[in-house]
Amino acid sequence: MRGVVVLDASGEVRFASGIGSDSRLLRDLSKRWAARALRPIPACFALEHLDEPLSVLHVATPEAACFLVSRHDEADPLFKFVASVDFAGDILRHLITNPYGAINVVDAQGTLRYMSPVHEKFFKLSRGEGVGRPAREVIENTRLDTVLRSGKAEIGQTQEMHGTTRVVSRTPIFDRQRRVVGAIGQVMFKSPDALQKMSAEISRLRKEVNFYRRELSSMDRPNRGLDAIIGDSEPVARLKEQIVKIAPLDVPVLLLGESGVGKDVVAHAIHMLGPRASDPMVVINAAALPVSLVESELFGYESGAFTGADRKGRPGKFEQANGGSLFLDEIGDMPLEVQVKLLRTLQDGTFQRVGGESLHRSNFRLISASNRDFHQMLDSGAFRLDLFYRISAVTLRLPSLRERLEDIPVLAGTFLKQFADRHGLPVKEIEPAALRFLQSLPWPGNVRQLQHAIERAAIFCDGDAIRVADFEMAGEARGAYHLDTVRVATAAPRDGSMKEVKDRMEADLIVDYLQRYHGNKKKAAEALGISRSYLYKRLAEINGSPDQ
Repeated sequence: MRGVVVLDASGEVRFASGIGSDSRLLRDLSKRWAARALRPIPACFALEHLDEPLSVLHVATPEAACFLVSRHDEADPLFKFVASVDFAGDILRHLITNPYGAINVVDAQGTLRYMSPVHEKFFKLSRGEGVGRPAREVIENTRLDTVLRSGKAEIGQTQEMHGTTRVVSRTPIFDRQRRVVGAIGQVMFKSPDALQKMSAEISRLRKEVNFYRRELSSMDRPNRGLDAIIGDSEPVARLKEQIVKIAPLDVPVLLLGESGVGKDVVAHAIHMLGPRASDPMVVINAAALPVSLVESELFGYESGAFTGADRKGRPGKFEQANGGSLFLDEIGDMPLEVQVKLLRTLQDGTFQRVGGESLHRSNFRLISASNRDFHQMLDSGAFRLDLFYRISAVTLRLPSLRERLEDIPVLAGTFLKQFADRHGLPVKEIEPAALRFLQSLPWPGNVRQLQHAIERAAIFCDGDAIRVADFEMAGEARGAYHLDTVRVATAAPRDGSMKEVKDRMEADLIVDYLQRYHGNKKKAAEALGISRSYLYKRLAEINGSPDQ
């Protein structure tokens, strides 16, 4: 503070010091004090009409008023805040007393300078009892002194206090010369459970956003028909034949297959080849439908149906899909409560908006997809039998990547072309040994996992062609696909016995790694995860075999 002014009840100056002795400032404050009955004086206000901007804190009793005056640069955020907001003092009072974000303040020496009333009550202290004492003596397990020393904030940390775990933040405070002048501790969440609930909700929303982002990205593809289903293997050819037969028929279709096999691609192909292709296909992630909002999401709502509702109301997914197709992805993960509400509409196509009385009807083709075992779910009661009959008039099983390994070369080529087009890069090739390596892997994530592996290898590849070693650099071989996994892979042999295929593949790996490390056998052996003696043994066999 740069000045103090004390006025009595009649407006007479009882004390003035520092810049508070300025005659123009005294006249201004006296006028404000005299008119206090008509215009109450804020607890905190700014004076901009003097030679320099001043911030004033005001404390009053019926008998007197005290004004604490400070100089500020006009660009100072605090001055701007005080000058712009008439109730700035009330906001500051709220921030330091808010029971949901109560604070503790320490100075640069770690001495407690302020403790919110809610904290004083929590620590069973009388008003002001902790002020002036070292924070460590008052606050159990505090780290405010550590933050003072490091100058680094600690956000979202847990702290045990009186047998209670809370999530807190600790923030250093700097002056204009970037010197630490104190620190603030604040409770963010009353318990880790509250943080965990928020984290779970954020995780759910992220999954939903990623799902619809994939859908939006897929809609940009120029061709969503059969050509979008990549592959020439017998299982894929059979799948395409089935799609051609059922697409023109307006019957519900259930797509079954492991995660990553491309169920969304098949769903779009069925829609595009059907009679409803000119109308939209509405996509719903059934697993992400919250039970509390399922009716408003599926059926829509009328104006004023609930607090926060759009004043004009909003149509639900069923209405949006009218005339087109409705794709229920991950329907096997739909909660039982949602299954019941969905079944009612699928029976006759009618529904009511939330808050409405009129009956609406929607005519759409239903396409569902899941990676779950419905036989097991039906036996355990996790999925309703009557709903299963409604969605599975025709069931298509999509082959896993393990069943169509011969499609990996064309899939890899397609993914490399798409990757290059997206990033404006030259299209890389992939060496035959690398393709054989990919065909030896189990691919639990199927086509989606393959695409990610190809793109990562393209990023780490320094040359024009991707080699086996580039998958090592991308983390593939060191993760689920280490050389040991390759040795026990269950891929079917193309020519010769399983041992012959494995030996050829291992030889290709060894040759590829030796090329990568310019003939350095020690580095190649380390990268392959084998001993140098075994490497020398295999090299002798390779060099002595005309097949290699």
